[in-house]
Amino acid sequence: MKKILIILSVLFFVNMPAFAYNTEAQLQYNRGIDFYNMGKYDEAITCFRSAVKVDPSFIDAYYNLGSVLEFLEQYEPALAVFKQIIVRKPDDYEAVYKAAYLSYKLGQDDKAKTYLTLIPSYSAKYEDAKSLSRELSLSHKSDIEIGSLKIPETNNLYNSIPAPTGITSDNEGNVYVASFTTNSIYKITPDNKKVLFIKNAKIDGPIGIACDKYKNLYIANYNKNNVLKVSPYGEITVLISNLKFPYYIYLTSNILYISAQGSDSVLKYILK
Repeated sequence: MKKILIILSVLFFVNMPAFAYNTEAQLQYNRGIDFYNMGKYDEAITCFRSAVKVDPSFIDAYYNLGSVLEFLEQYEPALAVFKQIIVRKPDDYEAVYKAAYLSYKLGQDDKAKTYLTLIPSYSAKYEDAKSLSRELSLSHKSDIEIGSLKIPETNNLYNSIPAPTGITSDNEGNVYVASFTTNSIYKITPDNKKVLFIKNAKIDGPIGIACDKYKNLYIANYNKNNVLKVSPYGEITVLISNLKFPYYIYLTSNILYISAQGSDSVLKYILK
């Protein structure tokens, strides 16, 4: 049985025999699970990579590594990991489906369709495969519908930012967008590339965001009733706590103004 992270709306774990893999690999694997539960995703990735390096046959570690990378929207490296599973175990149809889905997310529709044809009707992933196949068949229609908006060529449309809320920018021309439902912050670079800037368990319902001249990011963390500070290196600290339903943030000079819906008030906070 696998002990795997399944990235849907919930993470499920099932028991796996401790004797199944190399002891050192198993230790790294278990540390990866612990780090993931603490919201330390980079550390979890490092541990899962170490596990498969020690024991290249450790399928469950590959699966968790790929799942965390997918969770962080690092689709290309996630796809590479699931391909490693397919090479080692071609009948792992969960991995085949993941490869199809990630190919689809990367715009590689033909490759996605090829992977889907490998999933037999008796597989538990067959219905998911049929659903994705239908979505692929509609993808060109979606492109036409977006094109019908007649957006001027000088503008850009950034898709796949779930429930976008606050927007801010830094002094290097990067734009940051909060995603309320995925508890993450996206960054749009000056060359119009959209990347996932940060996703962490401390972020829960981000709405208003602001950026200072040092590229520190401030987040109105609605569901946690606090305001977070994110350093340019991704370090997260709680700047203000017990602020009921913080909503909008406005930064001027060294002063933060935060509206709080839960108390019908606006807080003035002087940055040090």
